[in-house]
This record gives sequence, structure tokens and C-alpha cells, in this order.
Amino acid sequence: MVVAGAGPAGLAAALALARAGRPVVLAERSDGVGGLARTYERDGFRFDVGGHRFSTRIPEIQALWDELLGDDFLLRQRRSRILFHGRFLDYPLTARTALARLGPVEGARILASYAAAKLSPVRPEATLADWLVNRFGRRLFETFFRPYTEKLWGLRCEELGAQWAAQRIRGLSVLAAIRDMLRRGSGGQRTLATSFRYPRLGPGMLWERMAEKIASAGGTLLLRHELTAVRVEGSAVREVELRGPGGRSRVPAAHLVSTIPLRELAPALGAGLPRAAAEAAAGLRHRAYVEVALVLEGADPFPDTWLYLHDRDVRAGRAQNFRAWSPALVPSTSHACIGLEYFCWPGDDLWRTPDAALVRLAEADLAAAGLPCGRTVAAHVLRVANAYPIYDAGFAGRVSVLRAALRAISNLSVAGRNGLHRYDNMDFAMLTGLRGARAALGEELDPWGVEPDGYLEPDS
Repeated sequence: MVVAGAGPAGLAAALALARAGRPVVLAERSDGVGGLARTYERDGFRFDVGGHRFSTRIPEIQALWDELLGDDFLLRQRRSRILFHGRFLDYPLTARTALARLGPVEGARILASYAAAKLSPVRPEATLADWLVNRFGRRLFETFFRPYTEKLWGLRCEELGAQWAAQRIRGLSVLAAIRDMLRRGSGGQRTLATSFRYPRLGPGMLWERMAEKIASAGGTLLLRHELTAVRVEGSAVREVELRGPGGRSRVPAAHLVSTIPLRELAPALGAGLPRAAAEAAAGLRHRAYVEVALVLEGADPFPDTWLYLHDRDVRAGRAQNFRAWSPALVPSTSHACIGLEYFCWPGDDLWRTPDAALVRLAEADLAAAGLPCGRTVAAHVLRVANAYPIYDAGFAGRVSVLRAALRAISNLSVAGRNGLHRYDNMDFAMLTGLRGARAALGEELDPWGVEPDGYLEPDS
């Protein structure tokens, strides 16, 4: 058995296979485990790439977390806000906040725009812009949703499919918020989790313990080993080729669970994949992520785990306060550690910007946002190339073509955010990994059938 990629899905699959007594090789091209949820450590400071809240409605995932982390789980209160033109607004946006912070005139405009959208909705509802305008009105869409969404995705909302919003932010509505406000005087509609658990030293604690359990159960973890080729004979995988520090090697594969991006799996399959499917994979895109972690003198500039930075003149999309996630991430009480998050395309100007220039940009963004910060005493830059699967207008058709082609390979399963090209949370990614492992063990389970639930905001 071979598992490609040691992120949450790959680790879950490898652990399930190892515990079932199957020989499993887990290959990871980076130098550590955790994938998109990895925790990095620099000089005692720990950085969570993207921020990851541990909250789930899946009993078997909760049981696995409890088993592996136990007392190292902290219970944290969710606090994240929108910083817009120097004003702090609730996240998710509530009617009370909009009216109180934006004033009665702007509030009336938002409500009138919402009423107009209800009377004359956009049909057909094809794009993310259509979806948001229909549910929030043009005014609120242009004020809040468009600036941040386009900063995150690097595309106009008219270029993004409505599927993303339907998956990620369903359940929020202006009407429900107004009803709540009138009923209770709060406007505090809360469809997102108000508390969550978090590992004391970041998500990396979980991934490292999973790696240890895999090894103790007889599995093999190969770091800095990249899947480069998959040999398919008939309709089955026979072996895989890995490229590591010692060169290329071949590993027999009774089953392959792949969590690497579909656009990378396709060329590895070569002739084992129809041309149409290979072309579909090549058309899939990912948004990249750059984090600049600043160690600052003095107190934390804000108490939130996250601030969403909606202003167009601030290049960063979010700011994290790592102490708010866990005090143990920041070993000094006289320093703050703030992570500025930037979204870009792999290889673009921002991606290629030297670290020193990125640090200056992060400092300038903190100042532009009006956040009081002390002097920078250290800085660290992290880059993730395949952070967010893009839900553009053609992605669903491409994934459908790939799904059909991959199902024709009897002993190949795909799992995880990148393996399915699906913007899911950690718990659902791990569930797809478990289903991939069970398919390898002979059960008729399809990871494609796991549908992410919209009850939480993205954990990354």
C-alpha cells in the first residue's frame, strides 16, 4: 500500500492501513508532516499556516483527535472580526454591527439593496457574484464581500462559480440576522462555531503523533520523497516511482491513496489516464499562500485569532495573533507574534518577492490597518504553493471528467483538499483519507461521496 502526501488526509489513510496490519509507505515531498495544516517552529515561536480550528461533527474524527491529543487540547473561544476602514465589525457580519458601525444612512442603503435583490434576484445563479447579491443585496456585496473575496482568489467574483459559496457560507442571511435582531435585539446570528479546541503547540502536535503511531504500527514514512510516476497495467496500479534524496526508487503498490493535487497526479499517471482527463487536470488551478510572521516588541496589537482585512489599500488578507490560538505558541510574554497572510499565484510577483521586502510590506500593512505594533525583532516567511483549490467557471466539469477516469483504475483512491480539488476542512479531509484506506481494505467506499458541510468557516 502506498499513500502519497502526508497532510491530514494522507496521515489518516496511512494510520488506518498500518493499524489494519497492512504494509504501508507514506511518501511526502516536503521535510515535515501536516501539509496545508503544518505547524512551523522558528526560535521557539510556532506558526500555524492559515490557522486551523478543531471542531467537528464527525464522531470518528473527534475520537481520533481525543485519542492522540487528550489533555493537550485547549478549549478556545472563537473571536474573529472584520477590520474595515478603521472599524471593527463582527464576523460573521450581523445586522446590529452593520447598523451601529456604519450608521443609519448606510444601514438603510444596505436594507434597501437587500429588498431589491429579493424582489428581482439574479437568474440563473451561475457565479459567486450572483449567489452573494441574491442573498445579501448589491450594497453589502460590494462593501464587504467583493473586496476580501477578490483579494483571496485573485479573480473577479463574476469569474468564480457559485458552488464555493454554497459550500462555505450557506446558512448566513441578512433576513435571518434581521429577524434575530428584532427578536432578541442582538442581530447576533451565529451559524459558525463559537468555541473550538486547539492543540497546545499547534496542529503539528497531532500530525507528529500520527506519524509516530504509523511508524509504531509498522508503516514507513519517507520525507522529501515525491511521487513522480504511477505504472498502471490493465485497470490497476502496479507500482509507483518516488524521487528522494537518494535518487529514484520504485515501490510496489497493491493500492494507491493519493492526496496530492489532481493536476500533479495526472501527469504521474501518464498513459494510464485518458487524454481528456489529463487535459482537464491541467486546467485546474490553486491559489498560493504566503505568511509573514513578525515577532514584535510589546503587547498583542489585537485579541482576535484572526482579523479579516477588507480594505483595498492593505495588501494582506488576514492577520493572525498566534497567542490567541494558544499562549504556548509565543514563548515570550514581552513579545507579540503576528502573522500577515497574503494570497497570490504560484510564481507571480508577490510569490517571488524577497523575504526582506515581504517583511517591510507586512509592517506597512499593519500600519495602514491602524494596528498598534512594537518594533520588529524577528521575522519569518512561509510559502505554500497549492493552498486553495480554485472554483472557477470550468472547475466542476474538469473534476467530473477526472472523477470518471480515476474511478476506472480499480486500486486508486484520491482524498483530501488537493486530492479531490475540494475546499474542505481538516475533519472532512481526514474522513476522505479514512474512506480511501477502507477502499484499499476492500470496502466499497468512495471518498468523492464525502460532502463538506457548511457549518464552519474555513479552518484555512
